[in-house]
Amino acid sequence: MDILQAAVDLSLCRAVTVTPDGTSRAPLPIRAGRIGSSLAARAYRVDVRDHLIFPGLINAHEHLHVNAIPPLKSDKPFPNSYAWIAAFQAHFEDPAVIAALKVPKELRLRHGALKNLLAGTTCVAHHDPWHATLDSMNFPIALLRDYGWSYALGWPGYGPSVQESFAATPTEHPWMIHLAEGTDAIAQAELSELDRLGCLAANSVLVHGVGLLKQDIDRVIASDAAVVWCPTSNHALLGRSLDPRRLFAAGRLALGSDSRLSGARDLLKEMRGVAARGELSPKQILELVTTQAARILRLPARGSLAPGVPADLVIVEDRGGDKERSLVDIERSQIRAVVRNGVPCIADTDFADWFAAAGMEAVPVTLDGKPKLLARTLAEPALVALEPGLELIADRNARERDLGIEARSY
Repeated sequence: MDILQAAVDLSLCRAVTVTPDGTSRAPLPIRAGRIGSSLAARAYRVDVRDHLIFPGLINAHEHLHVNAIPPLKSDKPFPNSYAWIAAFQAHFEDPAVIAALKVPKELRLRHGALKNLLAGTTCVAHHDPWHATLDSMNFPIALLRDYGWSYALGWPGYGPSVQESFAATPTEHPWMIHLAEGTDAIAQAELSELDRLGCLAANSVLVHGVGLLKQDIDRVIASDAAVVWCPTSNHALLGRSLDPRRLFAAGRLALGSDSRLSGARDLLKEMRGVAARGELSPKQILELVTTQAARILRLPARGSLAPGVPADLVIVEDRGGDKERSLVDIERSQIRAVVRNGVPCIADTDFADWFAAAGMEAVPVTLDGKPKLLARTLAEPALVALEPGLELIADRNARERDLGIEARSY
């Protein structure tokens, strides 16, 4: 069965739904893979008492195909991303990098999607040339599809040219570019250059923005443009990141994970880092990855639990206290279920009946050591093998038998 197509009407009962707009204790109906406006007469009931249901998360900046490439180690920050790119050229000779790049790009793109899905991210903005694999009906996540992009002002040889791609992008679609990714004068001059080229507008989405000065942030806000913040990547490569508070207050900030090549393991870990540093509250962090990201990326059907939107969900235990913290403070293995269009994709083993009711065959796996069920459509051995911490139990049992170790049962 297609992973993107729910087989039955559902009612998720006794949980609390949580969005930046508020909470509700009403049952959550799912009809034909979308949030319903009313309960179906014969809906399959899933009792999720003492749980919280969040919208699927939106990763506003990601390079899906490079998540298995070993990162470049450096003992000091780079002044800008161009210096990092130059230093990375020698890294291509590393045998581990050569081996990683031999993996077919189709598989690497699916791996990036799986990485996101395992951590509750159901929609991603992929900032690279489009690939036919992304059009597959079985692609694990939803993608931003209506957009324009250029790579960066200082790297014109890769991707569409800045002015041409901006001019070709309808104003109702976002236009994305890496900008001010650095701490030096080169990075600090980029917003003025973008403005001089006529490419700073309400649909401009500027990725990173570390080098933005106070007056630059004023100009971004005044133009109704936006910034995607990738703090882990910024700290790893540049030694610092931007202060998110003014952009967040203006509704002009979203959150991205970049990729494991420089950033966090996944968006959930990125969120946890923001909370640990006290840069934004858990409620504000939830806004970054739901409503603010949906508005900035012009995705009206994402980031909410409104009737009619795809039933993409993250279900977690209610740990008490601020409900948003029950999501923001956890590891990916602690997520109870990730749902795409009403169908569980990965969930704890006690949700086996839900998989069956949805017509979805589930495969036993472990995620960071915890038993889970993974949709068969995602359990391709070559795909699973790319993701550290994810293991097919059948493969592990076979290895244990080969080693003469009694296999544990789950």
